[in-house]
Amino acid sequence: MQRIMETDVGISEYIGHDVPKIEGIIKQRFTDFLVFEVDLDGQVVHLKSLGMPESSKKAANAAAAAAAGDTTPASSVELAADSQETPEGSIEKPEAPAGSSSAEPAAEGIPQAEQVEEKAEDNAPADEEPWPQRFTDALKPFLSEDVITRLKELYLEGPEPPFVSDSGWAGRQAKQDAGADHSEASATVEPVAEPEPEPQGRSKRGRDRGRGGRGGRGGRGGGRGGRPGAREDTRKVLSNPISSKETRTGLHQVIRELFGGKLDTETDTTAPPSDEGSRIAIKWSKRGGGATRGRGGGRGGGRGGRTEGGRGERGGYPPYIHFTLQKTNRDTQDALAHLSRTLHCNVKDLSVAGTKDKRGVTVQRVSLRRGNKTVEDVWKMANGLNGRRTMEDILTQRGERGVRVADFNYRKASLELGMLKGNAFVITLRNVRVDSMDTLDRAMQTIKNKGFINYYGMQRFGTASIPTHTIGLALLKGDWHRAVSLILRNRPGEHPDVVAARNAWLVDGDLDKALELMPRRVVAERCILESYKKMGGDTRNAMGALSTIPRNLRLMYIHAYQSYVWNAIVSERIRIHGADKPVAGDLVFDEPSSAKAETAEDVAEVALEAAEGDITLDDKATNEDNANEGSSGRSSKRSRKAWEAPKVKVLAEEDLDKYSIFDVIMPLPGKDVDYPGGPLGERYREFLRRDGLDPDNWVRKQKDYTLGGSYRKILHLPKELSWTVMRYTDPDVPLAQSDEDKLLGFPPPATDENGKFLALQINLQLGTAAYATMALREVTKTETSSHYQTSLTQASEDQKYRATETVDEEVAE
Repeated sequence: MQRIMETDVGISEYIGHDVPKIEGIIKQRFTDFLVFEVDLDGQVVHLKSLGMPESSKKAANAAAAAAAGDTTPASSVELAADSQETPEGSIEKPEAPAGSSSAEPAAEGIPQAEQVEEKAEDNAPADEEPWPQRFTDALKPFLSEDVITRLKELYLEGPEPPFVSDSGWAGRQAKQDAGADHSEASATVEPVAEPEPEPQGRSKRGRDRGRGGRGGRGGRGGGRGGRPGAREDTRKVLSNPISSKETRTGLHQVIRELFGGKLDTETDTTAPPSDEGSRIAIKWSKRGGGATRGRGGGRGGGRGGRTEGGRGERGGYPPYIHFTLQKTNRDTQDALAHLSRTLHCNVKDLSVAGTKDKRGVTVQRVSLRRGNKTVEDVWKMANGLNGRRTMEDILTQRGERGVRVADFNYRKASLELGMLKGNAFVITLRNVRVDSMDTLDRAMQTIKNKGFINYYGMQRFGTASIPTHTIGLALLKGDWHRAVSLILRNRPGEHPDVVAARNAWLVDGDLDKALELMPRRVVAERCILESYKKMGGDTRNAMGALSTIPRNLRLMYIHAYQSYVWNAIVSERIRIHGADKPVAGDLVFDEPSSAKAETAEDVAEVALEAAEGDITLDDKATNEDNANEGSSGRSSKRSRKAWEAPKVKVLAEEDLDKYSIFDVIMPLPGKDVDYPGGPLGERYREFLRRDGLDPDNWVRKQKDYTLGGSYRKILHLPKELSWTVMRYTDPDVPLAQSDEDKLLGFPPPATDENGKFLALQINLQLGTAAYATMALREVTKTETSSHYQTSLTQASEDQKYRATETVDEEVAE
């Protein structure tokens, strides 16, 4: 069995066909391929600080004030809850009000978090403050001055009890003296320590079936919001004894009206009856003071009890935490799964704007639906400051398992697929062989001025002998048994456990043994075998077995076929007409819909890439949410309006002067697209017919396999491109440095002016949906499949000059 090559997936042409070949090795080491996300503001994302962040108390107070729905307009709540980044990525400090003193500077040497910036509307009411005077005035007829003061303290603390450091016994509450005087008139605010988690994730409060227990307003599992293991909130303020029933009723009413349901009142039953009257206990409502949705309050039910606008979150901060993730030799979904385990959250609580390459060092932003976690909590858990590592380890050593997180801030919204402008790359080609520097400059100038063919890269089609697009074709043709056969078939180079599992079924017919041996990460195969087991070993219902595979993984197969067709037809178009100018019959976007169409394309491509990582069974639900409909971008959460197919135009001779080659698009096959005009359009249709498909009928009874189609520009021009030539001898010496290594103070890369070998380092920035390896292919004119590049590394002459037996960074495979 042979591994697939570029020609097997339609990749064959070059733009600079007159420029000689430049030999070089791509991704010899992980740091030879650095990727940095470019956010929607056009800023390149980098790690900036490894230190522990600190939440802004000032911002918490502002958010606590915002929690009082009758004192702060909703618009101000959202503004106060957001953070603003400067172009350099730092957080601007809020200006102090006129006449006030500026905030104290941070202690030297203590890393600061990106702070939540406070914003106030110009027309905000005069009493828009955490505790307006009218609160005090309204409460004076019912409560003493001392009680009002303590109630104010409780209110300003926010709806979630503050964390108490659990440093051995010091963090535990002292037992209350049995002889304590419960009749003391002054009210108290009772602090709480973090309780030990109980079995099955139930808190102490979860044992009760009252308001905090199962089925209560707090949701399943007890604690505010219903999060299993949530801290019990015993804080309360006790009024002085009140003998008059009318006065007690008036207090209940005024608390309800003033705080809009944020605070609850009830008759205190902990003190013995008194002739002076009953006390009223005032405490934060378990509902968090907002309208809740579904069981347990808020989306997700028992996962944090999130309320409207995130106001029920602990500390009054916005409901999301954003941070920067650097990962090394891990695909995006794998890194998120690792983070979900270390942060003790569902992987669905983590989201990204786009996926990044596995083989390399990549940097991107991640959002976390935080529940009751603060930025400090997340930093500690993610960095293992809970017994696994010391602070010194964290600040002097690389992150665990190739994952490092940093640069935290609170945000009011999560990241969604497509919320990026592209990626910046620092790519180092090793053991470069070229006849002259003039040839090298010509090759680079070709990309800079003429771009490169916007092929779908090899990672779109898998690395095995059975490319994913062949499975996609079987699905589109309804050949279910062939699709199952292709998925279960042996592949060269697989892990021995997978090989043994496949053979247990294919050779021995032992279904139980195959399932026992098959690793959980091999998702599609396990789903099929588990389906067969449920059917008592009957394999006739192949379509049913396929339907148990996560939807996005099934979509990945058919989208790979779309990509294969697109590659092949674009190669045909460039073979016939070249890549210099448009020709009659080419397609372009109609001007009014161009921007909309390109946005839809970008979101669709990012969503497809999200489906192409290594998918584990634990990630099925998350990836299923990320899958898009027919490669048309209609699943984007940001696309609230009904999707409309972009308008395109078939160029006639008289239109050619109005467009450039960079305007030309090619459709991915589907029901919502038009084909090119003239002979090229007919070739397109004939190509599909040869594969047994009807080019004008993409509707399937199984809706998942109905293709909508999309458009993609045939050339891509880098937004930025520069390059430099370096020399080296030892292939284990890094020639580029990751952000993490810079912050750890590791020695910077050092080139050897007398080195035996030549390296080419390229800095480029590409838009979304473009493959950097396809840009490099235009330079090297060499096969880019991973197995071929690995063979080049192993055979490379520079491997003879390795100075170390074992190195800190492995060679990328």
